[in-house]
Amino acid sequence: MKYILLFLTLVSPLAAEKTIHAYVCLCDNVHQGILPVGEKIGNGMKPASNLYWGCSDGLSSYFKKSKKWKLTKRIQPKDSPILDQLHFTHHTGKAKIIASAYRGDRMEDCLNHFLTRCREAGKNELVAFIGHNGLMDSSPQIPSPAKHDDVAANAIVLACQTQSYFTEKLKKLNARPLLLTRSNMYPGSFLLHDAAEVWLRNGSRDQIRQAAAKAYARNQKISQKSALTVFAKID
Repeated sequence: MKYILLFLTLVSPLAAEKTIHAYVCLCDNVHQGILPVGEKIGNGMKPASNLYWGCSDGLSSYFKKSKKWKLTKRIQPKDSPILDQLHFTHHTGKAKIIASAYRGDRMEDCLNHFLTRCREAGKNELVAFIGHNGLMDSSPQIPSPAKHDDVAANAIVLACQTQSYFTEKLKKLNARPLLLTRSNMYPGSFLLHDAAEVWLRNGSRDQIRQAAAKAYARNQKISQKSALTVFAKID
């Protein structure tokens, strides 16, 4: 009997499925305080051609091409701030991604849902936001603070200058930031893709930061040393 209990103790942590919730607010030239991009990729109502969803580095396109993930489900909600939602399963079968593309004019909804999930998620969940840093333009409704004994969720925020805008809010929600940015940057979904692989292996925050910097350097054609300065060093 004691050997059975020992076996269960050893395998249980490995058996727990991990979930990544990705909140992507579509790039929008009209409704967001951004430097305008091309009209097609900056239309926040059309996910298929949007910079953060349908373009080559957008979440939909990038994860569909990945050998690590397989698309298993697609939902296009009606009467919702979400225009498109994709479900992916990791090639190991031990993790999944639920990625939602929000209308570009519904930034506050996207941020509120992201922050709410940060408060409610468990230790086997990673919550990610991708897009323009909407906190620069508005103050969305913030969920009530977490209780001290709540399980800390893991969070990644890929937008410009997220360390200075999101750190205190995540702290109040008892969320554990894994990857934040120090400067203006391009939040391509290759960053979430490579950072997630490290998280799934239970890698450290420094290893996640290094993986993101390597991916960013490759995409932007800069040195890894320069790319590393984009991402905050989190103690």
